[in-house]
Amino acid sequence: MRRHSAHLTHDPAVLPWLGANFWSRTGGPLMWRDYDPATVRDELRVLRDHGLTMTRSFFYWPDFHPEPHRVDEELCARFADFLDAHTATGMATVPTFIVGHMSGENWDPAWRGGRDLYEDVWMVGRQSWFVAQMTRRFKDHPAVTGWLITNEMPGYGRIYQVDPPSREVVTAWAQAMCNAVRAAGGTQPVSLGDGAWGIEVTGRDNGFSLRETAEYVDFVGPHVYRSDTDRVRQHHRAAFECELAAVTGQPVVLEEFGVSTDTVSADNAVAYYRQTLHNSLLGGATGWMAWNNTDYDGLWERSPYDHHPFEMHFGITDHTGAPKAPLRELAAFADTLRAVDFARCRRSDADAALVVPAFLERDYPYSRPADRPLIFTSLQQSYTATRAADLPVGLTREADGLTEDAALYLLPSTRQFTTRTRRTLARRAEEGATVYLSFCSGEHPGTRGPWFDGLDQLFGVEHQLSYGVAEPITDDVLEMTFTRDFGPLAAGEVLRFPVAGNEDSRAYLPVVPRGAEVVAVDAHGRPALLVHRAGRGRTVLATYPLEHMAARTPRVNPEDTHRLYAALAEVAGVRRTVTVEDPRVGADVVVHEDGRRFVWLVSQCDEEHTVRPAADGTLHEIGSGDPVRSVTLAPWGVRVLELR
Repeated sequence: MRRHSAHLTHDPAVLPWLGANFWSRTGGPLMWRDYDPATVRDELRVLRDHGLTMTRSFFYWPDFHPEPHRVDEELCARFADFLDAHTATGMATVPTFIVGHMSGENWDPAWRGGRDLYEDVWMVGRQSWFVAQMTRRFKDHPAVTGWLITNEMPGYGRIYQVDPPSREVVTAWAQAMCNAVRAAGGTQPVSLGDGAWGIEVTGRDNGFSLRETAEYVDFVGPHVYRSDTDRVRQHHRAAFECELAAVTGQPVVLEEFGVSTDTVSADNAVAYYRQTLHNSLLGGATGWMAWNNTDYDGLWERSPYDHHPFEMHFGITDHTGAPKAPLRELAAFADTLRAVDFARCRRSDADAALVVPAFLERDYPYSRPADRPLIFTSLQQSYTATRAADLPVGLTREADGLTEDAALYLLPSTRQFTTRTRRTLARRAEEGATVYLSFCSGEHPGTRGPWFDGLDQLFGVEHQLSYGVAEPITDDVLEMTFTRDFGPLAAGEVLRFPVAGNEDSRAYLPVVPRGAEVVAVDAHGRPALLVHRAGRGRTVLATYPLEHMAARTPRVNPEDTHRLYAALAEVAGVRRTVTVEDPRVGADVVVHEDGRRFVWLVSQCDEEHTVRPAADGTLHEIGSGDPVRSVTLAPWGVRVLELR
């Protein structure tokens, strides 16, 4: 299957968006009141000297729109100078219109008067008027390379956890805003700036739907700041969210990511930047904007920094304008993009599909929103394990109908899917595919166990579940001992998995084989992994919630699910172009339109180590062409090589 990697432009002469969200150190969000042209030019030169191509800029709404029918002409003149500074520096910018939220505080124009931003017709009209006014003024400036309607509107328009607007209302608002850009003559790509925090990515319904707003926008832009209990999962978090954000097939730009050096050490900030940049590229992102360009040591008495002081130190330069370590990491990433001619590259195809249940994003009657966090975290952990297994995987959405061209379907700790999917999976197995599912009972007591029909027939078993009672896992570690060879896993080998979950999900599936072959048992001799022949293919059932248990375990990766996935890949005949025996190093391939292949090796090890990748060709240094047999990776390091 083709993995998503849409570029924002089809013109390879145009460099990818690689930049930073920009507030000048002279004023932060109030920079337009204290605008200093010389400082801005110095700031832009530092970014450009480190390979950045653009910024994301902001019309601070209370200042630029001081009255309902008036914009501030003096501030517009300052923004015009800001655009001229970009042109002079050889950079571009993406202006953001409705900026009423920033860094932990909301601000309104003085005239808003508490009106609803989505449903008050007059208020929607004032927003669209402002968007059109700004577009008309700046649409022809060569520095403008795109538009964003807002900044993190879910946290400004209404606090979605308390009173989310409906998807219908938000989509109508988005249509009005994007139409205002087009009606005013803006031809550059436009998106919403909402952070891609809607239901298709997060499983939380805040009114914003990537599917429903796709008609009006040209790209999607995740803002990725959520934390984790496992560092390896954290390093793949942005990549996974980019994969989910590609639901509409539109280009994905990692619109915001970053760390405050008040909360992260300098060395670990560098590691996070490196991991996020390279892993998100491998996850389908084709543009990047760091948060943010500078520190603000002189603004500690101003909001939001007086109450969110750590927000002062997200900069990739310090308060004097000197580069910080993350900017040097961005410069190294820019060198890599140029070396592989990234604008002409795409991700390699995949034979394996990670199935995203429709229950993540659809409100089926009497289904529970509480199921969605389990779906998200199990999928995220499974995605992390595929990276450790060097298993190229594409996401396939149940809501769209499963892809028909995968050799391996992964349903990790999947409790829910629809009858249509159940029948599709059975047919795909009959046609030659391998279908893997790990049982999960769910995290709440309502309707424990599988929420789909025909488990027995699909997997060749007879389950022994009791009504309403979970079968508890009493061991602290699951020992899965293979009784037969399974791909590279020989009879007698043992995989070990940490056991975790609450009283509902820390449960296994008791089964009796009825046609399936037991290939592994637990420490009590019970079936733990079964294979059922089905036509030209097979189904594989794990009776334990492997991915869910790992997702609920701190500091767990790499854990042994990657070995099971590697075995599944071999049994299914999945291509793995490059593999590394050490699961702490992930390998993936990017393909140039001229046929060249580039291998990414990404280390999840906190110390330097050397590996010898196995590939379906030979590895070479980019540029010199020197052959490479062993690769030494720095702590949390990345190497990019050519595969011939």
